[in-house]
Amino acid sequence: MDDKIKDAFHQAYVGEAKALLRLKVFADKAEQENYPQMAKLFRVIAFSEEIHGTRDLRFLREIKSTEENLKDSFESETKVAGVAYDHFIRMARELGDEKAALLFSQARDVEETHAKLYKEAMNHLMEERTTTYHVCKICGYISDGVLPDSCPVCGAKKEQFAIF
Repeated sequence: MDDKIKDAFHQAYVGEAKALLRLKVFADKAEQENYPQMAKLFRVIAFSEEIHGTRDLRFLREIKSTEENLKDSFESETKVAGVAYDHFIRMARELGDEKAALLFSQARDVEETHAKLYKEAMNHLMEERTTTYHVCKICGYISDGVLPDSCPVCGAKKEQFAIF
């Protein structure tokens, strides 16, 4: 594939992924403000953006076997936690923005947890182990199998966890 085409599809994928998340957040906000039809519209368009992003990933051949996807996801989480967020934390502190530094620190800690979950899943792939995940709705921390009394990253109470 030509590098320019590959770059264009990658940019399209990034744009679709951003739009998907933004629209899901907008839908939640519309629902909180009691605009159910607007929430529905945001969710419908988010679904459409998800289709576009999925097509982009397929064209880029980014979707591989589950084993390869776990390995790639583990490596990505490790890189983001160890490089990008550390840089963001340093920058925020240098600029005197402790709230931003805290949010970046929490995100980094959660990304490290994601990497551990992927690593564990790779180790148990053949076992087809099932578990329940508990996700902190405040910072995104994921607990594997056990609902903590409070989030070890941000301190949110157990009522703030979603169950998957």
